[in-house]
Amino acid sequence: MDIISRAGWGARAPRSRSTVSWGTRTEFIVHYSEGPTTQTVRSIQDFHMGPDRGWADVGYNFLVDVKGRIYEGRGWLTVGAHAPDHNSIGIGVCMIGRDGDATPAALRSIRWLYDEAVRRKGGGLKKLGHRDVYSTSCPGDQLYKWVRAGMPAPGSEDDDMPLTKDDAKLIADAVWRRDEIPAPVADPKNPNWWGQSHLVDHGRRLREILARLDAQNAALGELSKTLAALAADRGQQVDADALIARIEAAIESITVRIDVPDQAS
Repeated sequence: MDIISRAGWGARAPRSRSTVSWGTRTEFIVHYSEGPTTQTVRSIQDFHMGPDRGWADVGYNFLVDVKGRIYEGRGWLTVGAHAPDHNSIGIGVCMIGRDGDATPAALRSIRWLYDEAVRRKGGGLKKLGHRDVYSTSCPGDQLYKWVRAGMPAPGSEDDDMPLTKDDAKLIADAVWRRDEIPAPVADPKNPNWWGQSHLVDHGRRLREILARLDAQNAALGELSKTLAALAADRGQQVDADALIARIEAAIESITVRIDVPDQAS
């Protein structure tokens, strides 16, 4: 998507500005202007820089209108003035409008800004509404419910955006480590399956099987020697190697079933 530059919407020059690195950014905070959808970005900037606020610039990092157009506010790495104590760590994005005014186009653009921020940072950002970090009704019930649902983008097949690598990792970690299936052999501190439980348990079982096979092979060797000795006492000759080979072939033809005890009951 294209972002309308400050020059494109006729921004006033900021009185001052402070910047941060992407390492500082950890949050993505959604707002609404609580004004009519006909508001211009310039009028919002004038209000923020006027006597009622006295800020150095428009407070948000980006603004989005109901048609889905994205406007550059303070930009990606400039400290905003949208959420006390969260202006350095949070990227503030404002939808121009009131509660109930959010359109699919506006939601898609906000979600695109989030994904672009994650791409630039190279990691995830918390999805928050203004009310999550400050006592306020912002961003309105409609937008807040959408944020809490994970900011799905309307129009996709499953009504959501494709998972980011960060989201996919969180989901995989949750499923892999916390599936709450009792482990057959569990540590008292970890009674449920974790990925490590699978590996440790399977490794233990394989070592037990290998030890049994080694013991069986040793027993077969002793058995063949005993049979050969008995045959010799009777004046008969026995090919010990051929005997072992026949026994091993018979064992390999047997299907071994290993039952795992049910620990769930």
